[in-house]
Amino acid sequence: MTELSRRALLAGLTAALGPALPFAPARAAAAPDGPAADRLPRPPLVVDLAGRGRRPGQAGGAVRMLITRARDVRYLSVCAYTRLVGYDAALALQPDLLEGIESEGGSLTFRLREGHRWSDGHPFTTEDFRYYWEDVANNKELSPGGPPDFFLVDGRPPRVEIPDARTIRYIWDRPNPRFLPNLAAPRDPLIYRPAHVLKPVHPRYAGREAATALAKAQSLRSWTALHNRLDDMFEMANPETPTLQPWRPRTRAPAARFVFERNPYYHRVDTEGCQLPYLDRIVMDVASQGLLVAKTNAGEADLMFRGLTMADIPNLKEGERAHDYKTHLWPVARGSELALYPNLTTADPGWRALNREPRYRRALSLAIDRRTLNNTLLFGLGSEGNDTIVPESPLFVPEFRTLNAGYDPAEASRLLDALGLVRRDGAGTRLMADGRPLEIVVESDGEASMILDGLLLITEFWREVGLKLLVKPQERTNLRRRSVAGMTVMVAAQGLDLAVPTAIMPPTELSPAQPDHYSWPRWSINVESHGASGEPCDVPEVQQLLDLNAQWAATGDPDAQARIWREMLMNHARNQWVIGTVAGALQPVVAGNALANVPRRALYSWDPSALIGVQRPDEFFWDQAAKRTASAR
Repeated sequence: MTELSRRALLAGLTAALGPALPFAPARAAAAPDGPAADRLPRPPLVVDLAGRGRRPGQAGGAVRMLITRARDVRYLSVCAYTRLVGYDAALALQPDLLEGIESEGGSLTFRLREGHRWSDGHPFTTEDFRYYWEDVANNKELSPGGPPDFFLVDGRPPRVEIPDARTIRYIWDRPNPRFLPNLAAPRDPLIYRPAHVLKPVHPRYAGREAATALAKAQSLRSWTALHNRLDDMFEMANPETPTLQPWRPRTRAPAARFVFERNPYYHRVDTEGCQLPYLDRIVMDVASQGLLVAKTNAGEADLMFRGLTMADIPNLKEGERAHDYKTHLWPVARGSELALYPNLTTADPGWRALNREPRYRRALSLAIDRRTLNNTLLFGLGSEGNDTIVPESPLFVPEFRTLNAGYDPAEASRLLDALGLVRRDGAGTRLMADGRPLEIVVESDGEASMILDGLLLITEFWREVGLKLLVKPQERTNLRRRSVAGMTVMVAAQGLDLAVPTAIMPPTELSPAQPDHYSWPRWSINVESHGASGEPCDVPEVQQLLDLNAQWAATGDPDAQARIWREMLMNHARNQWVIGTVAGALQPVVAGNALANVPRRALYSWDPSALIGVQRPDEFFWDQAAKRTASAR
């Protein structure tokens, strides 16, 4: 563990222990499971509301949200953001479910909270970790690929020791700096499972014949299918599966409305002793994508963000006064709202050679009028330049954004001429070395309207330098399949996802170590499969990124990790592996005026902020709970 992360965790543990509490919350909501003092672990996690400019609330009420399909209830797992360790609003790692962590060399020891229980009242102990490690991660039928990659150091898994019901230790030959950040990810890797629920359907405990019979009774082919149905903590679609999140599912699909009720054994309390979450219920109604804005505008949701875009802001603003809500505008922490990914591993040899030419990529970048894109797509409020990290990151350097990212069509034409692309057809389109017109087919997600709008403008910019752009919208799954197969020449998509990193966050996205990267999908598959498929990287400058990523994973020194991050980012700025355009979109976050503790402004991203997760929705509460509870029924 790095010294930086160790200090953050120790500080978080001190805050978690906090002042001594009588464990008799005066304002805890009534629950059918007994007094709150009997439901809380010792110690609970004491949240410092005042330290973040928030105030204690009252328990009760419900919040209505809209989703576009039943499966989207899983995003509550992301946004509720309950983790073994997680990022706080300042993006420092803190203990959460865990009472504490100890680090020594290559050893990490987790300490669980005494008396912590699942939402069904069953004890949460290290048996749940042991079950995951032995009976899920290392069971070939449930996990054919073995444990997740972040468990491995030099390709080897840790030794796991469990001294008692509250202590588990992971031991590697050297430190594993990837481990804790992965536990804090937007999608929780869930390195524990409710063993008391899953053991009865596992052959190791129930016997293979009995486990198979249970599956057949549910019209399932195998015991693994039944196990997977019950192993549903992330999806949150099975009321029979207990959770440690603030709200537990009470509705089974199919349904048009999904209800989640407060977890009576949730481990967080405020400084006045009130058990969180404040809200009794989360209610999610299914609506078509095309109606999200209209329904939000009409006051049919109390909290909305996912599915809304910057283009929706004017419509959302119109309904504020009539329907008692506020549209907060959160800056989106993303490298670029529209980025172009030349496929360096495309199967077509002519395009492969051209995409690998740095002067060609630089010409494409210089031929883009980012100021016009900014004014058209982001109302002139965005940041023009490369696909890179945002200024809020402590690793930011201005040159990462500006290098090779100006608008200079004359220089773009000179670079293309220098590559020998001087011949043109009758329409003025340059010809490739093999005589084909230089018609760049850019594939994109057909539902990404901002990207498609931006491509129409780039079509005009590139025509000025003799390049023809053909837009080919795709369904997202098909787009990834074509990319991996080497069928794409160029892809347009959103840019860098982890755009507000700290040094202790893995820089995986900057190299072929990132799965499904559109600039080098065949290299990414090769890394992911450990050489079993795809192609080994054969471009030295990209291999340098892989080497730097390996160096980051081999050190626990935050200064060394910061240096590696910056070196990788500068490599990207110099080589234009991904051609960025404009960043700095605003995410509308709609919240009822009476919904307290919702930030007016905060960074919005998938990773590391888990959409709104690091802002702790379990701390939101209604000032007018009775009125809102009635309206949500």
